[in-house]
Amino acid sequence: MALTKLAGAFLARPTLFIVGAIAAAVTLACITAVALYEMRLDAFARARDAADNLSLILQRDIERNIEVYELSIQAAIDGVNDPAILRLPPQIRQRVLFDRSTNAKDMGSLLVTNSAGDVVIDSQSAPPRKFNLSDRDYFRIQQQSADVGLFISKPFSPKLAKTDTSIGLSQRLVDSQGQFAGIVVGTLRLNYFHRLFEGMTLGDHGSLTLLRTDGTILMRRPYNQGDIGQSIAGVPSFKPLIQADRGSYIGIAALDGARRLYSFKHIGKYPLIVVVGLATEDIYAEWKRRAWAIGSAVAALDFLIVVMSVLFAKQFRKRLKMEKRLHLLANTDSLTGVGTRRYLDSALDVEWRRASRNKQNLSVLMVDADYFKSFNDHYGHATGDRALRAIARCIIDSIRRPGDFVGRYGGEEFCVLLPNTDLQGAVQVAEKIRSAVLATNKENFGSPTGRLSVSIGVAVFDGNAMPGDTADQLVHMADQRLYEAKAAGRNTVIPQQELPQLAVV
Repeated sequence: MALTKLAGAFLARPTLFIVGAIAAAVTLACITAVALYEMRLDAFARARDAADNLSLILQRDIERNIEVYELSIQAAIDGVNDPAILRLPPQIRQRVLFDRSTNAKDMGSLLVTNSAGDVVIDSQSAPPRKFNLSDRDYFRIQQQSADVGLFISKPFSPKLAKTDTSIGLSQRLVDSQGQFAGIVVGTLRLNYFHRLFEGMTLGDHGSLTLLRTDGTILMRRPYNQGDIGQSIAGVPSFKPLIQADRGSYIGIAALDGARRLYSFKHIGKYPLIVVVGLATEDIYAEWKRRAWAIGSAVAALDFLIVVMSVLFAKQFRKRLKMEKRLHLLANTDSLTGVGTRRYLDSALDVEWRRASRNKQNLSVLMVDADYFKSFNDHYGHATGDRALRAIARCIIDSIRRPGDFVGRYGGEEFCVLLPNTDLQGAVQVAEKIRSAVLATNKENFGSPTGRLSVSIGVAVFDGNAMPGDTADQLVHMADQRLYEAKAAGRNTVIPQQELPQLAVV
């Protein structure tokens, strides 16, 4: 019997074939999509961990080496401030001052200048080579400010070795009166960072960048000489780098426009940032290959399922579509989109019979716009039509159950059928409709509230019909409650106070 009913339902509604097929296809697709999404999240998580680990390795390596260079510079400062060392012969003084710098790989010259920028002590030569550093940024910044500390310069070509691009690490020298007396500067060849970056494993489109906190690029992989020394301080992808000491984010590269997952870390106390960028193209490359293979197979299967169901139900669907269209045109009020009076009468009869048969409640709401004649007279019929559509929409939005029904009873009056709903539930729905209409805040010049509102009468049939009881009497009872609501001042809900026998109403 159950199978017979099911088969009858499918024949009466052939779209159920398609719905069932689509449901099966969607379920399969959803399961596949969830699995693929989890795979994608896993790929991203692994890439983020890899980027964080790589940025940590680079941070520690760079920080350790710069600390060594800083110790070498500090040793030179301590020696320069020791009169006994300054009295030593130049060659011995050179060995004493620069003894701790000999193990610093990729360290260039370590130089001491006077306040005018002239080199007075040179780690590479005794006597020192003759040149002036007053035009360098690492000299000027120390000359102009007393609290810079260790300054890391922009990339430059050393005066005596123009082929090796370097950066300068400078510290300020002061005399006994605390006045500027020159600098100690060590040059660090950028080849160190170049070799360090080249030794790291990245995807085909990944990047590694070392830059100052002002946005100046010191080294980048993929390497392009034209990128060194450029500033990216003004691009959106730079802003997250200076908002925290470490982190990760998705961004668009300023230099090549590639979309990457960036992991960055500041280099200890130094004004440097190392950024590891893994291209999303590389992160998801393997995932995409698998997703295409799995997705294509599932899509083909879903397509076959749906096509077969469509072909099977095609003729039935055409027929029902035409019938539905005719039914809709005949039973839908063209202004408000709710049921026509004829459709309302039919629905009321069906629900009355069902309630009587099943001994269930049937509630009826009569909804009427307040002061609607004066509304039309003042605002015009076009505005009145829009107000009726707004009221209809509020009613429709307030009744959600499949069996609930709203029809236009006539003029500005609507009738709502609520099957299997007791008086308390009907009043709740009525209050929801009244509040929704009031909340539209449509102006009503003729209303004391100044806003569009409705009055609602509520009546309930308890399912126990007496001889002579009819559905029209139930509607009449709700209509009487509506008039009572009007008499009570409008913008209110008047429910049936008890369940009298309809035959005597």
